[in-house]
Amino acid sequence: MPSRVKRTYNLEAATVRRVREMAERYGVAASQDGVVELAVDELERRLRDEREAAAWEEAATDPGFQAEADELEVAYRSADRETWPA
Repeated sequence: MPSRVKRTYNLEAATVRRVREMAERYGVAASQDGVVELAVDELERRLRDEREAAAWEEAATDPGFQAEADELEVAYRSADRETWPA
């Protein structure tokens, strides 16, 4: 059973109002806590996606990465043709 931790945060009144509205009026989540959890999850996902995009962007200019990617493409070219749909 997941554990819950009671926390208190000082938020702007407008933020509290929007959280309440998202839970009660729009049914975004079953509770205000759920709305906040969804928002934190979404922010974390966006940050992770940004870090991943930056890593791929860096890899695109890394000669060592490019050489390894080319080697893998050559090594698995026939396997891809055998297993991927036409």
